[in-house]
Amino acid sequence: MASKYKVAVVGATGAVGTELIRILEERNFPVGELVPLASKRSQGMRVEFNAEDIPVRMLDKDAFRGVEIGFFATDAPLSKEYAPLMVKEGCTVIDNSLCFNLEKDVPLIVPEVNSHRIREHRGIIANPSSATIQMAVVLYPIHKAAKIKRIVVSSFQSVSGSGNKAVNELSEQVKALFNFREPEIRVYPYQIAFNCLPHIDEFRENGYTQDEIQIALETKRILEDESLKVCATSVRVPVFYGHSASVNIETEKKITPDKVREILSKAPGVAVEDDPKKNLYPVAIYAVGKDESFVGRIREDMSLDNGIVMWIVSDNMRKGTALNAVQIAECLISP
Repeated sequence: MASKYKVAVVGATGAVGTELIRILEERNFPVGELVPLASKRSQGMRVEFNAEDIPVRMLDKDAFRGVEIGFFATDAPLSKEYAPLMVKEGCTVIDNSLCFNLEKDVPLIVPEVNSHRIREHRGIIANPSSATIQMAVVLYPIHKAAKIKRIVVSSFQSVSGSGNKAVNELSEQVKALFNFREPEIRVYPYQIAFNCLPHIDEFRENGYTQDEIQIALETKRILEDESLKVCATSVRVPVFYGHSASVNIETEKKITPDKVREILSKAPGVAVEDDPKKNLYPVAIYAVGKDESFVGRIREDMSLDNGIVMWIVSDNMRKGTALNAVQIAECLISP
């Protein structure tokens, strides 16, 4: 592989694209040339990378020439249209849109779990949803030790998962309410400030949302176990950054909370914070800006013989999206 790479970030001016560029710089990824791409409305904008101000180029079919690694931080329709075109130009695409996540010939990767699948790619590698990533990193070592049979997860997802417009809307709604004004509602069906919405993505015929179905199917793919039974509930909460999850697992072999803590304390990408008597447990505001998935409140499920309950928190914009994508690229270029 080359020592330096021509790297494109599609959606460079959005929340995920901005974080991707920041992490590429933080981790000293060997970028020879950065190509920031975005839609017409971002024309004239610039991004900073390694002390350079780089003009944002318009996304079109001629923008991919010579690009070796392309990160897509866009919505699904744009990824579906442009990612295959980039592949035709000889580029390897790492896609964040969820567009390709359930396609069998597209590796779905969490590097701490299934990096061995990266080499199977045919030009596109998929980044899982942020809620799946933070859970998979924690559950994989437990699955290896005791074989998980069933997962019930309630995922409490921050508004940044919906992009900058949602972050701004939460901020504006809080300001409005504190000033005794009626908040404007644009991004979500209801007011998100001081509220919780059990509704992320579109509802399907079976009563689950697409996000909940995605978490279940992605988890099976990443842990490479189709026998897993997964039930997910996704809730949008009035938090700016950081997803939290209550996760209940049933294992084939008996495993104690102490053994779980021991296993997870040695697991890559995981930080155990679990001393409730000292009020030590993961919270979203302290996970922001961190790379790990934090886990605590590890305890036995009193309703099951082989059940464990835990609380998992992670920065959805870092490990949940941009960092995981950059880690995939690091695995891709490693010997």
